Parts: sequence; structure tokens; C-alpha cells
Amino acid sequence: MKKKRPHLADLAEELIVLGKKEGADEMEVSIIDGYEFRADIRFGEIENLLEAGPRYLSIRVIKDQKTAYVTSSDLSLETLQYLLKKSIQRAILANPDEFGGLPPLSLQKNDPECLKLHDPEILELPPEKKITLAKDTEKIALQDKRITNSHGANFETNEIKFILANSNGFLDEYEQTLCSLSLGLQAGETDSRVEDYWFSSKRHFHELDTAEEVALRAVERTVRQLNPRKIKTQKVPVVFESLMTSWLLGFLFSCVSGVSIYQKTSFLVDRLGKRIGNEKVTVFDDGLLPGKLGSKPFDSEGMPCQKTPVVERGILKNYLCNTYAARKLRLKSTGNAAGASVGPHNFYLQPGDHTPEEIIASVDKGLMLIRTLGHGLNPITGDISRGAFGMWIEKGEIAYPVSEITISGNLGNILNQIQMVGNDLNFYTPLAGPTIKIQELTVAGQ
Repeated sequence: MKKKRPHLADLAEELIVLGKKEGADEMEVSIIDGYEFRADIRFGEIENLLEAGPRYLSIRVIKDQKTAYVTSSDLSLETLQYLLKKSIQRAILANPDEFGGLPPLSLQKNDPECLKLHDPEILELPPEKKITLAKDTEKIALQDKRITNSHGANFETNEIKFILANSNGFLDEYEQTLCSLSLGLQAGETDSRVEDYWFSSKRHFHELDTAEEVALRAVERTVRQLNPRKIKTQKVPVVFESLMTSWLLGFLFSCVSGVSIYQKTSFLVDRLGKRIGNEKVTVFDDGLLPGKLGSKPFDSEGMPCQKTPVVERGILKNYLCNTYAARKLRLKSTGNAAGASVGPHNFYLQPGDHTPEEIIASVDKGLMLIRTLGHGLNPITGDISRGAFGMWIEKGEIAYPVSEITISGNLGNILNQIQMVGNDLNFYTPLAGPTIKIQELTVAGQ
């Protein structure tokens, strides 16, 4: 059982005072105190078993608009005093940056209790039960004779306490938990082998999919790809499964990140207030959805998280910014600081009214995209070109699996060609989207 480590908030405050005395203009101290467990199972045997209590402290020092960072897993005051003095000396050697520095203290405060981030039941789970869950998941899947190999099952839990203090008067903390169960499988023989996986990740153990649910979903997703066919290169409607919509949203996030915008590495530079998609496209970034994986009361700089409209009925409304990006762009922080960069909270496409079955039924001839691989994403142009796997649709029904194909298009064009949006929004990850139908994409085959 993880032992509590008290007084970390007091330590953070003490370092702020010491840093100011040593000559720092501004100071920020963040502490992560965690407990993690992971069991990797393959063919019923434990391959990896991890139980650890990681703890580390990070300091950001600003002197004459110059910034230095230091991180330590040794939280003794003597060590931290030494590192603090060295970081101030190192900051003096850096280049000044007028956009650096802490955010102003916000009067808004979100209650972590309302966000339902922490589940005490996870902390009480015995290791034997965690291992058994992973073993049972794989065992159920391997009972299906079509499954010929296992990449392994995994069960993982995490508890994290995050403490943040800065010299502008901010001091707060929150606790969060996570549990996840996953399984990867292969089906078919050597020359015609296919593979896929399934997973469930939740903050609360009672919401996690059962071993049987994860196993059967992994089997279904794997065996549906058996005996794939090749197709000719053509332009057809493409249906994105919900996980593929989430992948597409990950690309969109990288293009609306304030860092990409000020670095001019996005095709959405100077597009605020302009149309980037059709009226079916509404995207939010919401850090305040109770119990969701991307929720938290404040970001890594202490700015309160919020619900930010990113795209409203096709119009680009906001870039997502930390304090530095916001200052560079003359905007306001959206509470998306993630370390020194920008990260999503719950970044999702607003669902529509159509079931996935209705969307498939609307396609006379086309592709349902189920998996991609490789690189091929260019945020500067929005161009997409990736290897893919899918299910071919004929006259509104799934006909057969296809492989050895490449999908290509442009994110801007895709956002303008969304014809149908599904009602199956599930927050499997912080990037989430329902099934969607794209009017036309190039599917390259033979």
C-alpha cells in the first residue's frame, strides 16, 4: 500500500521563499507524488510487473526575463536548495524573452471534487486482482480458435497528486486516479496475419469495461480483418470509425495549438474567425467534464481549466494557448499549459443524430476506415497521406476487409466535406469523436 508523503505543499512554499531570497524575480514549483502498478500478461504468464511510487519536483526560475528549469527526484531540502541556487545562476546565462514569465493570479477556482477525478476503490485493489483481470482478459480471447497469437493483456493503475505553487500567490493541489485494461491480438496464418486491439481506460474502477467486454471487442476488431482484398485506386466516400475520428482530431489539435500558430507551422495561421469547415463541425476543448480522462481543475501553470469553443459550426473561434503562446499571439491563455508546451483536455467533436449503422447504410460504395499506420501528416499544409486498413462498403453494407491501401486528402477539405456525424461519442481518450462520413477521399490501392 502506498504511504502518504505529507507536507509537500509546505515544501513548495518554502522553496518559493528561498528562491526569492536568492534573487529570482519569479518562481514556480510543481510536485508530482504518484503510485503506479502495471501487470503485462502474455499466454497466461507475467511478462512484466511494475509497482512504484514515483515522486519528483520541478522548479522554474525567472530572472531578468530569463528562464531556467530544474527537476529532481531527491526532495531533501539540502539538495533542492543547491539546485535552486544553480538554476538561478543558469538563468542569468540564458537569453531574455519578453513573453516568458508566470501568468497573473486568477480569481477563478475549480473544485476538484466536482470533477470526480479520484476513486479510492482503485487504491484498495489487491495486486492479485489486478493480475487476474489481465489474465482473464487474454484467456477469454484465446478461447476463440480464430485467434492465433497474443500481443498480451495489460492492467494498469495510477494515482497522482499534483501540487503547484508560484510566487504570484498561487498554491493548490488535486489528486487523480486512472485504471486501464487492454489486449492486443493476432488472427490468421503467417502469410495472412491480421492484428488489432481493444482497451478501456477510466478514472473510476466501476466504470471500467469487464474482462469479457474488452476481450470480445478485441477479438471482433481483429477477426473482421481476415482474408482482406485489394482494391483499385479511386475516390470514394470514407466513413471514419470513432477511434479514427479521434485520430483526426489529434491532427486538428496540433494545428490549433498556439505553439504551432506562433511558430507558423500550421495551415490555420491567421484563420481566427474564418470558416475552416462546414456547419456540421463543432469542436470543444473542455477540461471540466466530470470523470473524464482529460479533466483537471487547473493546468500546469495554475490557470483554471475551462470549456473552450475551438470550432463553432465550421468557424475557427480559438487557438489553444498556454501563457507564453497567448502572449506571443496577443491572446488569452485557455488553460492548456502542459509543461512548457500546450496540451488538450477533453478535445472532442460534438456528436450528431445518426447511428453508425445509418451512416454505413448511406454509402453505396466506399471505405470504412478502421486503422492507419506510418507518418504522413503535414500540419503546415494540412495534407494527410497514410497507410490504412478498412472495411469495404457495398450498397450500404460491410462487404469485406481491405488492406494495402493509402488514404490521402487534406484536413481543411475533410472538415468541409463531413456529410454525417454520428451519435456515438465516447471518451475512450482525451481526444474523442463520433463516427463521421466524408464525402470523398482518395483511396490508393492497386
